[in-house]
Amino acid sequence: MNYLIVIEETPTGFSAFSPDIPGCVSTGKTKNEVETNIQEAIEFHLDGLREEGYEIPKAHSYATNVTVSA
Repeated sequence: MNYLIVIEETPTGFSAFSPDIPGCVSTGKTKNEVETNIQEAIEFHLDGLREEGYEIPKAHSYATNVTVSA
């Protein structure tokens, strides 16, 4: 399953989260590191949900850009 992740730059590196999986976040010093870390965090989170008998969240978020006058 593909989940949208949002990556934000921070003063010390990067943070990431998925709007489809509340509470699942990760950080990293580089973009590559945070992408790897959030993938691992999502997999771990979903494994925990399965073990506890919870439903796996469906991917429903998407991203797009809009143009505005500045």
